[in-house]
Amino acid sequence: MRKRGITVKLFAVTALFFLIFYAMILIFQLLFFDRFYQHHKTKEAREHIHQLAAAYEKNSWSEEELTKHTLSYMKETKSPLTIVDAEGYQLVQDPFNIMLETRDGYVVEVSLSLLVTNYGKQIRELRITEGDTLMVHGEADAEVPLVIYPTVITKNGASVGESPFENDVIVEGKVKSISLPKAGMIERGLGILYDALLEWFPLKDEQLKKLSKGESLQLDWVEPWSGKHNLVLIEPFKKDGEMQFMFSVTSLQEIKETNEALQLFYVYIGIAGFILILLLSLFFSRLVSRPLIKLNEMAEKMVHLDFSKVNPIKQKDELGSLSNNMLVMAKNLDVALNDLKQANDKLKQDMEKRVQMEKEQREFFEHASHELKTPLSIVKSFAEGLQDDVSPDKQDHYVEVIIEESAKMEVLIQDMLDLAKLENGVIKLRKTSFLLSEMIEDLADKLFCIAKEKKVAIEIMPKNEQHILADYEWLERVMQNLLMNAVRHSEPDSVIVIRIELDAENGDTVFKIENKGTQIPEEQLDKIWRRFYRTESSRSRMTGGTGLGLAIVRQILDLHEFQYGVENMPDGVRFYVRFH
Repeated sequence: MRKRGITVKLFAVTALFFLIFYAMILIFQLLFFDRFYQHHKTKEAREHIHQLAAAYEKNSWSEEELTKHTLSYMKETKSPLTIVDAEGYQLVQDPFNIMLETRDGYVVEVSLSLLVTNYGKQIRELRITEGDTLMVHGEADAEVPLVIYPTVITKNGASVGESPFENDVIVEGKVKSISLPKAGMIERGLGILYDALLEWFPLKDEQLKKLSKGESLQLDWVEPWSGKHNLVLIEPFKKDGEMQFMFSVTSLQEIKETNEALQLFYVYIGIAGFILILLLSLFFSRLVSRPLIKLNEMAEKMVHLDFSKVNPIKQKDELGSLSNNMLVMAKNLDVALNDLKQANDKLKQDMEKRVQMEKEQREFFEHASHELKTPLSIVKSFAEGLQDDVSPDKQDHYVEVIIEESAKMEVLIQDMLDLAKLENGVIKLRKTSFLLSEMIEDLADKLFCIAKEKKVAIEIMPKNEQHILADYEWLERVMQNLLMNAVRHSEPDSVIVIRIELDAENGDTVFKIENKGTQIPEEQLDKIWRRFYRTESSRSRMTGGTGLGLAIVRQILDLHEFQYGVENMPDGVRFYVRFH
């Protein structure tokens, strides 16, 4: 009984919501849609014609530009448009026309608006294109003889139009250009436009007074021969000191026809809706049984200590109560298991971290002791030589060696201290904006003697360089280490090329430093950023530095969150940094 009660409750609520929603749509459709849509369409057409008139009045458009804007208006509003004077005479070129070039070299405009009203489909079937030869019968414009209003158009023996009149002029020529309305666009609307011009013009005195004040006219017009409702819009403007009018006709009949069709459509929707209610009742009966199946699946999972899908069923009935009881039990068990898992995971992580730290400490002390051992041995041996009273001519050399090796140890110790600070995260960046090329030029000047001794040249090539935002001192350390690394590993008589470019796709500045020399083995490319790592197995101090330079570079760039890397080239190595 309770199961059926739940189903009935869901069925009743759903049916009630559906009926209320359907009734609201139907009432709105019957009472308000007709007026709403008519108001919307009228407002849209009025705004479009006002904007077009204002733009035409303000700008000096050519005939081609005016035709383009007129066609755009017709496409957007689906309403024909023309420009007339107070007597209703058109003042602009027909937007739909054929330009014919006669044998005498004259260009004749064939106005098509009247003809496409009744013969639009047939004209398109002629497939008139530029270069075709046409023969046109029609009436010449009284004021502009080179404009013809055709009655018949003939192409290759095929004709379209009415029977020609006796006094028709005949023009034959090649098509220079053709402008036709798209199929079904507004062919019927063009006929309505000319009917409306005959109906409303010449304008009444009171209408002219309103238009002379800059007020637009919005007129309701019923076609006398069809009884269809239309909206006539007349927008006044001044052009070359004369009052002119944009005249447009918008059909409102389609609103009523569409509304009538929608009313019938909603009747069918209502019938389908009631059928849907019956289907929903079957669906909800299954909807009630599914929670029971889920509860059984939950219980089976809990038997195997799996609480991943123990979710409550939020219902105020027996199913909801049972679900809540299972949830409480699952939570208690899950908390205990999670605590145990977290404790095990934390212990495992601590052990792994401790092993890793011990490994890194051993490696650090091994590398540090190796790096310090050589200079300490040299200092000790030369100091013992001084103690043993070496010859006076060698004493200065011994002192210089001791000072030099002491300076190397000082650099090594300073590098280790800086690396420790960077790894511990105690460094706070002080970012400023600067040009990278200026920094590198200063560094290149400082390293000029070293580069000259190595017989290498440094070439800096900035391209579309932008300012970068970074800590100047730390980034200078990066550039110095990369530049020293390039000098140290370059072949004699080679050029170190430094490129600074702008990535146009994302606006990043890309730094690249390329040197010619021995490539880095592919399996070592990811290892060179480690502390005390050198590509040569001998670890000779003559071919490399302390082994901390690239490790410091990595820490500084990671702290700035810049992208970086290294890659082999056919004749050397390239390091790159991407600043963003």
